[in-house]
Amino acid sequence: MSGTQTTYNDKVVRQFAVMTVIWGIVGMLVGVIIAAQLVWPELNFGPWLHFGRLRPLHTNAVIFAFGGCALFATSYWCVQRTSHTRLWGGPLIPFTFWGWQIIILLAAVTLPLGITTGKEYAELEWPVDILITLVWVAYALVFFGTIAVRKVSHIYVANWFFGAFIIAVALLHIVNSMEMPITLTKSYSMYSGVQDAMIQWWYGHNAVGFFLTAGFLGMMYYFVPKQAGRPVYSYRLSVVHFWALIFTYMWAGPHHLHYTALPDWTQSVGMIFSLILLAPSWGGMINGIMTLSGAWHKLRDDPVLKFLITSLSFYGMSTFEGPMMSIKTVNALSHYTDWTVGHVHSGALGWVAMVSIGSIYYLLPKLFGKTEMYSTKLVTTHFWIATIGTVLYIASMWIAGVMQGLMWRAVNADGTLAYSFVESVKGSYPFWAIRWLGGVLFLTGMLIMAYNMFKTMAGGKTQDMPVVAPAGHHA
Repeated sequence: MSGTQTTYNDKVVRQFAVMTVIWGIVGMLVGVIIAAQLVWPELNFGPWLHFGRLRPLHTNAVIFAFGGCALFATSYWCVQRTSHTRLWGGPLIPFTFWGWQIIILLAAVTLPLGITTGKEYAELEWPVDILITLVWVAYALVFFGTIAVRKVSHIYVANWFFGAFIIAVALLHIVNSMEMPITLTKSYSMYSGVQDAMIQWWYGHNAVGFFLTAGFLGMMYYFVPKQAGRPVYSYRLSVVHFWALIFTYMWAGPHHLHYTALPDWTQSVGMIFSLILLAPSWGGMINGIMTLSGAWHKLRDDPVLKFLITSLSFYGMSTFEGPMMSIKTVNALSHYTDWTVGHVHSGALGWVAMVSIGSIYYLLPKLFGKTEMYSTKLVTTHFWIATIGTVLYIASMWIAGVMQGLMWRAVNADGTLAYSFVESVKGSYPFWAIRWLGGVLFLTGMLIMAYNMFKTMAGGKTQDMPVVAPAGHHA
């Protein structure tokens, strides 16, 4: 081993880990603001800060800024440890960090100004899309370059999930972002009509399937065994889980377009694959939770493990609910209602945010030369506040959504609608207020995390750790 290659590159992990917490606060604050705007419409200020402009800012900030930074931090940490080698890529490594932060700042400026393609989760205009592509290619080179120079023949399963997420997101982003630039800030999609909708939701659902699922499953397969001090429950199941999940997810997108101009058979294909998706999803959840076999007692006083295992419970719940909502008859009730919003957030808050928070809590002390977080008690407090906030959010949206669906389809004996649309809006207000409260609680948890993080960083050492020589098993 040469002298220059004796330490892991933990600087970039530190940078992404700290920014995960900061962007988490920013993205969730915007979420709390738009939730408040629905309850108190007078909070819709001016041309730039009303719901229509801030909502895409919220989704981009929580998915790509908070979630993205968490994925960069954990994948860079994991691939080095499981490959027993320093991160490959030289100048490409800081480029992925600074490039990603510039993309986030450009989103924060352009979206409130109304510079948008109007495509959900893909609102950013063409110059930003090109920068995303460049950063993503650099990320792929760094990640797969590190795998290529690994010191062990085995590629640990977490890296399979991270690798699939990187490749799939590149494919999705490039195909869906094909657009014709008109000016620097305006472009038109290369696709039109229902083809545009289908490609958008192939992208949109796979943003959920790969960005928000495969990547975070990579996190789960590394950090749950590490924190529990146990091997993965079933290595065979993890491989079956991987191939079944990445094959099936690609086909599920059309379930977003039930009862639209999309051909009926396409909707049905999307529904069938969504139902099949339940099996690999639950296989992964069971594999993660059963990893605690023989270590269940650790849940009592390890709040990091509480985050990780609770996230798997929400993952199981969300991936039961999603296939169920994709069934056409269920979708007839849920479509366009707040039930969909509740489903998204049971995945986003319960699964993605919680597994990220648990993983970042695992990393922070190690990155700053400490044995543990500044306050374990605050981590426990954060866990309970976040869990209660998530439950309030989801439950209120379920009730509001089912109520809306039932009100919209209710008819009088003579066939006229029993309720006007505005009556369903009026009925939703109490639930929107509870949703706002749930969001406030989740945001409060993130502020506690930031305080705990900065206290942990204070006086910490930031030298990189030495590369561990490979033994007969993975890290």
